[in-house]
Formats: sequence, structure tokens, C-alpha cells
Amino acid sequence: MWIADQWKDYEVIDCSGGEKLERWGDYLLVRPDPQVIWDTPKNAKGWKKKNGHYHRSAKGGGEWEFFDLPEQWQIRYKDLTFHLKPFSFKHTGLFPEQAANWDWFSDKIKKAGRPVKVLNLFAYTGGATLAAAAAGAAVTHVDASKGMVTWAKENAVSSGLKDAPIRWIVDDCVKFTEREIRRGNRYDAVIMDPPSYGRGPKGEIWKIEDSVYPLVKLCARLLSDNPLFFLINSYTTGLQPAVLSYMLHTALKDCRGTITAAEIGLPVSANGLVLPCGASGRFES
Repeated sequence: MWIADQWKDYEVIDCSGGEKLERWGDYLLVRPDPQVIWDTPKNAKGWKKKNGHYHRSAKGGGEWEFFDLPEQWQIRYKDLTFHLKPFSFKHTGLFPEQAANWDWFSDKIKKAGRPVKVLNLFAYTGGATLAAAAAGAAVTHVDASKGMVTWAKENAVSSGLKDAPIRWIVDDCVKFTEREIRRGNRYDAVIMDPPSYGRGPKGEIWKIEDSVYPLVKLCARLLSDNPLFFLINSYTTGLQPAVLSYMLHTALKDCRGTITAAEIGLPVSANGLVLPCGASGRFES
């Protein structure tokens, strides 16, 4: 398992009964987590001193309950600064477990000894984009949501990366990739964090089981002659590390390098265990 254990402004304090207690900077949030199927005593003090609690509904979805929580605040990861705010379906605008991947590819970019062009698809609020840019890469950031791209730009400014070589693109990721192939553009690295289900800006339907492998094959056609890395993340039950590895081996069969895949996770302060938070597949030359 790849563990994001370098955080100072974030921690999973405890998890029990389908929920996790987290510290985001100065604030404590309780959010549901389907992986937490055990029920242990909630002895950590934060359970009763939470600033926000997302309650799942039996009918699907849910809603936030707030106790002295600002509309927006910031946390840092190393040299990066992220704006947080609770919004739809329990999210805050950041997936802290991805720091395990940020550290991995940042090190590869810094040691590449050459200019590196990165394509980041389903790029959300820009965590991976900013990590790659801070490491010295030129990044193309693509997301179908204009609001998320705006949020990512705000994170870039706060992280001192306002003038970094980042292209901000609001577009359907598949259609953008197809156009880049026609244009003859190439990239040294690809990052993708596809949702289980979603819609593009013009109503395009994305269902990961049907759509992700064709997109991986498309992205393989965008890779330069000497690709540095390819990263794919999954939070979808069924797309286990072995599946991600198999996809990369098949789609990148003409690329020379190493492919690995594993769960990613976050350490839990209360007991020293690790909470699994999805999976990642990595190709590296």
C-alpha cells in the first residue's frame, strides 16, 4: 500500500461505524466512509467537538450539519496551499491520500533532467496539477467543470504558482484527448483520476467501467517517444489494483518501463492502522 503519511495540516484521527473523524487544519469534520465497516468505541475527543458532520441519507445523498465552521479555509501540504469548503456529497475539494502519488511523480519530474509535459485529466481542484508544476513540469489541466477549474486556479495563486506554465482547459476529457491526437500534441506523462460516473459540459455520459480503458488507450497515443510516467487512480469498487495494472500493461505494451499498482491509504492516529482510500496504477520509465 502507498501511504500518504507526510501531512501536517491533515490527519485521520479515528474511524468507526461507517464514519471517519478528520482534522483539516484547525477544524474537525466527521464524514461517511463506506470502507469503515467496523464498529469500535468512539473514544477520541474530536467525535464530540466536531465542526462539521455530513449525514448520509437512506434515500441517497445527504447533507451537512455545521458547528462553527467557516465557509472556506486553507491547509498546506509542503509548499502547496489548498482552499477548502464543504460542498455536495461530503467533499471538501481535496483528496489527501493523493499526496502519496504527488510525492512519487514530483520526484520523477525533478530527477528527469529534461523538460516534462504533463497532461492531467479529470483534474478537479488541481492537487496533482500543482504538485507537478511545483516540481518543474508544464501541465495541461483538464476538467469538465468550470467551477472546479476556477477553484484550481485559486489554489495555484495561493501556492505561488500563478505564473507557472499551466494550461487551464474546461472540456470533456475524452473529446479533448481526441483533439490533441489530431493536433499531434505529445506528453511525457499522463495523470487521470476518472469518476465512477459523470457528465461532460454538453451532457456526455461517463461510466468508468465502459469508458476508462478506451481512454487509457487514447492517452497512450499521446505519449512522447520517451514517456516518464502514467498514473491512473480509481475510487470505484471493482477496479482493484490488479485491474489497473492489467489495463496499463495492455494499453502501454509498446512502452518500456515498469508497472506497479497498489491501494493508497491514510494513517489513522487513534490506532496506527491505515485506512484504504482507493487504488492507483503507475507506469514509470
